[in-house]
Amino acid sequence: MRILFLGDIVGSSGCEALKKNLQEIKLKKQIDFVIVNGENAAEEGVGITEKICIEMFDCGVDVITTGNHVWDQKEILSFIANDKRLLRPENLIKPSPGYGFQIFENNGFKIGILNLMGNIFMKKCDDVFIEIENFINKNSLKKNYDFLVVDFHGEITSEKMAVGHLFDGKATLVVGTHTHVPTNDARILTKGTGYQTDAGMCGDYNSVIGMDKSNALKKFFKKDSKKHFPASGEASLCGVIVQANKKSGLAEKIENFIQGGDLKNSN
Repeated sequence: MRILFLGDIVGSSGCEALKKNLQEIKLKKQIDFVIVNGENAAEEGVGITEKICIEMFDCGVDVITTGNHVWDQKEILSFIANDKRLLRPENLIKPSPGYGFQIFENNGFKIGILNLMGNIFMKKCDDVFIEIENFINKNSLKKNYDFLVVDFHGEITSEKMAVGHLFDGKATLVVGTHTHVPTNDARILTKGTGYQTDAGMCGDYNSVIGMDKSNALKKFFKKDSKKHFPASGEASLCGVIVQANKKSGLAEKIENFIQGGDLKNSN
């Protein structure tokens, strides 16, 4: 089983690159299942819309995860309650519309997707480590699902690494999102879980984490500036590919994935 996870899709640039290239990537890399984080996919660079979700599903995405910007486009509230392929962090303050964990069928296998959000420097949500402990006590690999992918949407690397070790041997892949910068630490942890601290973003890297660089610099200098808006150049698609063992559900091989744009083709 080969699973592709792509980091935060940012604005129109990221969406167009995804739609243009995903089918070819799936064929070339022999991908069975695709997960993307879509919480920055809207034209404004925050949130996601129903139209964008449908376009992503139509181009080959199986599941969309999110994070702290999940509710920035208010129309998504009704859509997320009815389409289980769009997830929001499981540890959002309850009650929240939608789901943070779902199991999907693929070629006779069950793939669990868990969306979580960190507690440090992020919007208020329930304690993520207690949430993980409760989840692990209720669910297990090869019993409730054949594979488990965890999107941990967080700000700091230590929190992400701690979550990776907590899930080691209990998940197929733990991958971080949110910082929009791909980390060069894709590896298989001691007990067999694939891990990368941050998948990076799918957007224009000639920018400040996907946002127009000139406007962002004005904000840092506290000069006259507009609300942040996405850069519109060619996007780099960034993420991770994990090859999972069908018997154990754990990772056999993991590689970071970067294609196109300013970060160039590395695969």
